[in-house]
Amino acid sequence: MRTRVTDMFGIELPIFAFSHCRDVVAAVSRAGGMGVLGALAYTPEELEVELAWIDEHVGGRPYGVDVVMPASYAGSDLGLDSPADLVARLQGMITPEHRAFVEDLLAKHDVPQLAGGDPGKVLLGWTDATARPQVEVALKHPIALLANALGPPPADVVELAHAKGVKVAALASTPRHAIKQVEVGVDVIVAQGTEAGGHTGEISTMVLIPQVVDAVDVPVLAAGGIGGGRQMAAGMALGAEGVWTGSIWLTVEEADTPEMAKQRILEATSRDTVRSRSWTGKPARLLKNEWTDAWESAESPGTLPMPLQYMLVSPALRRIGNSTAAELATFPAGQIIGAMNQVKPARQVVFEMVEEYIEAMERLDRMTTD
Repeated sequence: MRTRVTDMFGIELPIFAFSHCRDVVAAVSRAGGMGVLGALAYTPEELEVELAWIDEHVGGRPYGVDVVMPASYAGSDLGLDSPADLVARLQGMITPEHRAFVEDLLAKHDVPQLAGGDPGKVLLGWTDATARPQVEVALKHPIALLANALGPPPADVVELAHAKGVKVAALASTPRHAIKQVEVGVDVIVAQGTEAGGHTGEISTMVLIPQVVDAVDVPVLAAGGIGGGRQMAAGMALGAEGVWTGSIWLTVEEADTPEMAKQRILEATSRDTVRSRSWTGKPARLLKNEWTDAWESAESPGTLPMPLQYMLVSPALRRIGNSTAAELATFPAGQIIGAMNQVKPARQVVFEMVEEYIEAMERLDRMTTD
């Protein structure tokens, strides 16, 4: 397969795999696509360890890193560059009403306190101040792509990546977003429809892709509901030059997805997800359950803006993960989970996608020639 993105990165297949698991990233790159490591949950020190491991296990193949540098978030106007100072100020912006709601919800489901009371990481790379150190670490490694998951990346970050010979991608949920990203120098647009897991807009993939392709002159990757070769063929037919995938890697053999979560995904249908602000404060498609329902109930105080919502719920989610309250365990997942019912090696998922893509294209070709 050959498109502008395969030529741009020197890869055999225009299949990009977003994952927070280094094993998945390396496996997809070795299979001929490009793995992209989500850096959000890692401290700079942890990210250094993960990328050093990928460097040793990717077989010299290209890979990428995905960060989150939102264009707007609570606290962006404080002018604080120190993550510690920013966390302290942001904590003061979370209301007692919201804290009480979370505690009451956990109490109703008998979720115990954490041993030792350690809340874990209360602020991930959701801000400029916390994402920039991740970018610095990433650019010290031989990455081929730096992606930004929310809005256009800062222009100086794009310039810094380009100075290192690294291409930049950004996710867009509207044509307007895509145009803004190209204006700051982004090389690849990931046009992500509402079917996708994690942060999404409201426009479906089928509608969004051709609009974005027509709006910009850089390569576009189709994202949202892409889990097999037929979806890949559809995205390419709409003008995309590759696909960006995410949810399908949650259940591969290499994934570090907790067993309880993996089993729920395998059993879920495509109707079992919902766009909710209950995770980060911005609309994100999550597995629907009693947690997401609670935040939509009449008792809910409403969600807080990013990153306050995650800072509020992060300790709670950690407590839930260490409990038996499976009915509260939620996580990002796209509508493609309805087609995910087997655990397979990542390499097999890649090859089956390509085989199905070829079959779909041959079927279309027969329709034309006949």
